Amino acid sequence: MRDARNVFHLAIPCNDLDEAYEFYVKGLGCKLSRRYDDRITLDFFGDQLVCHKYPEKTTKDDEVEMYPRHAGITFYEKKHFDDLIKLVESRGLKYYAEPFHRFEGTAEEHITFFLIDPSNNLLEFKYYFDHRMMY
Repeated sequence: MRDARNVFHLAIPCNDLDEAYEFYVKGLGCKLSRRYDDRITLDFFGDQLVCHKYPEKTTKDDEVEMYPRHAGITFYEKKHFDDLIKLVESRGLKYYAEPFHRFEGTAEEHITFFLIDPSNNLLEFKYYFDHRMMY
């Protein structure tokens, strides 16, 4: 079981650190933990996200699809999920896929949406109606 003091760490490529900062900090409201010449480290909903500058291979030219390339947050509280949707819409962030239901009528039913960051990294945010399905 996860100890609440442990933090999940994910590193992703980015083309431009300033664009990443604008999207994650000013857009999604993540906290900037550290900034170096080659990366920014963020508090991403309680876990650590590191955006590494990767200019040798631009990710903007990559064509992306929702599956399997994405990472994100599964919310325990629907209010927190709904609050994020309000934030996304009030700040004019671009949806990759607007909120929709998956697996309706089953125990796995959930609401999900995807955002795309400036470097074409996909982020999924979701809420399961049955908390047992979170894992």
